[in-house]
Amino acid sequence: MREAVAAFAQGSLLVSSLRSLSLPLVLCAVVLAGCATRPINAPITEVNRNSGYRFQTRQLSDNDKENLVILAFSGGGTRAAAFSYGVLEELRRTEVVNSKGVKVRLLDEVDVITGVSGGSFTALAYGLYGDELFDVYEERFLKRDVQGELLSRFLSPKNWSALWSEGWGRSEMAAEMYDQHLFRGATFRDLDRRDGPLIVATATDISTGSRLAFTQTDFDLICSDVDSVPLSRAAAASSAVPLVLSPVTLNNYGGTCGWKLPGWAQAMRDNDARARPAGRALQRMKELEAFQDSTNRPYLHMVDGGLADNLGMRSVLEAFEELEAARSLGRTTRLDQVKRIVVIVVNSLSVPKTDWDKSARPPNDLLILLKATGVPIDRYSYEAIELMKDIIARWKTLRTLRESRVFQVGASGNLPAVLNVPDIEVYPIDVSFEALRDRTETEYLNDLPTSFVLSSEAVDRLRAAAGTIIEQSPEFQRLLRDTGARVVPKAPAKPAAPASPVRAAN
Repeated sequence: MREAVAAFAQGSLLVSSLRSLSLPLVLCAVVLAGCATRPINAPITEVNRNSGYRFQTRQLSDNDKENLVILAFSGGGTRAAAFSYGVLEELRRTEVVNSKGVKVRLLDEVDVITGVSGGSFTALAYGLYGDELFDVYEERFLKRDVQGELLSRFLSPKNWSALWSEGWGRSEMAAEMYDQHLFRGATFRDLDRRDGPLIVATATDISTGSRLAFTQTDFDLICSDVDSVPLSRAAAASSAVPLVLSPVTLNNYGGTCGWKLPGWAQAMRDNDARARPAGRALQRMKELEAFQDSTNRPYLHMVDGGLADNLGMRSVLEAFEELEAARSLGRTTRLDQVKRIVVIVVNSLSVPKTDWDKSARPPNDLLILLKATGVPIDRYSYEAIELMKDIIARWKTLRTLRESRVFQVGASGNLPAVLNVPDIEVYPIDVSFEALRDRTETEYLNDLPTSFVLSSEAVDRLRAAAGTIIEQSPEFQRLLRDTGARVVPKAPAKPAAPASPVRAAN
């Protein structure tokens, strides 16, 4: 299947060569089929942090403010989409009886879903459809040859004039297909009107390497209204693999709507004695400020979110650091009431075997390029999970020191601030192929390619593996014990109805 990805990239490169066609030929094509224009994201004139599609506004309607449940869906094409879908299916099937005796589905307890590249399709589609997703997703996306359909559209002469048009590219054509098959004209306004978790689909600004999430919080930076953006365009941007697909262009109106740094960030930046862990969050703030220069940067070209964060975990890590920094400054945050954070990291990273090392002849340039772009992304995926575990371990250690008699008696200077870490229990649940106990199945899944087409068998095995890994997770079992919850036994599957004699005869 590695060859299929390479063939897709080669087909895309063929389409990109249309721009080098002779002018008379291009003009004839334009006359015959017309020009195409990209959608323009709408501007806003003033930031209003109490409205729009953002965490704060959805948190206001959440009755359970003590528990925060986050799902992080990684990139990885259809492999990632299917694996993350299997997690949703397992959480939907798993009912728990909480400490108050109320039976709830774990899926209904999810507050935030981050999605990158292939994982963004599952996240956005669940945000749009809710439970209806489980009736339509396989047919409309998972078990569809998305890659083949895209390539067919790219190579069709009737689409060449559109692909040649200024501001229009392969990703815009892909967005049209995603909209036709899956999103049906929906925008973020439709997500804003629905109940359910906040969906955070992320893309990468190719000029700076900074990530931009399709939420109003991040769109405040560019003074734009995310509600008007089609979900299909967000999915296209988040999965716009360089070389294979073209960037998705956004208009940048930054600096025209009164955006300002959060108070904690300004105070921490001006504080020479700041705690070191805030450095990463402060660096993120510098990246955000760069979006304000719309005079010199009137356009942003967005590509695959996996280039900046293939797990969708950086925003989670920065939220942890923001919380810790604010506590050390004695400031309040939106997470002050939270006592328990559950982070389910759905990492569909795979490393298919190659036979390159058996030959003296190296692989061709295209395969090397595809591999070279993936290696740094894959390496950071492991680092992000370990970094989250390090933060959790440090909080536990500092809480232990804070509660000891020695520090209660002799704490002085800035030590109390350093020890003022959040009193939050964090449950990191790793859902990755390596967590699967069946090594034969792990090897099978690990050999699946990163593409937008997989066999029905591969899709089904990915879904089943996700559910098995969650059930076997030690952190998941610890969560159930600590909350006094228990898993309600699943009802036995109903036997299939016997085939009628007529059907059997046929």
